[in-house]
Amino acid sequence: MTKAELVAAIAGDAGITKAQGAKALDSYIANVTAELKKSGKLGLVGFGTLSVVKRKARTGRNPQTGETIQIKAKNVIKFKAGKALAEKV
Repeated sequence: MTKAELVAAIAGDAGITKAQGAKALDSYIANVTAELKKSGKLGLVGFGTLSVVKRKARTGRNPQTGETIQIKAKNVIKFKAGKALAEKV
């Protein structure tokens, strides 16, 4: 599903225009991003939990040359599905 398709679905379900649906989705994304930056964790009961996890630096391989390379440490977002979502999927 693309962002445009999601906006159309939100607009249809909520009975609002696509422009309002896009604004709502953009607001949701901005607020999720801000919360993950601030506290590193966001839980939506019945849906799941998003959390920021520190990935350690590690050694990898360039798939084209086979050469060993160093991959820097970085923060990544981890998603754990909630019970209700897992049962529905």
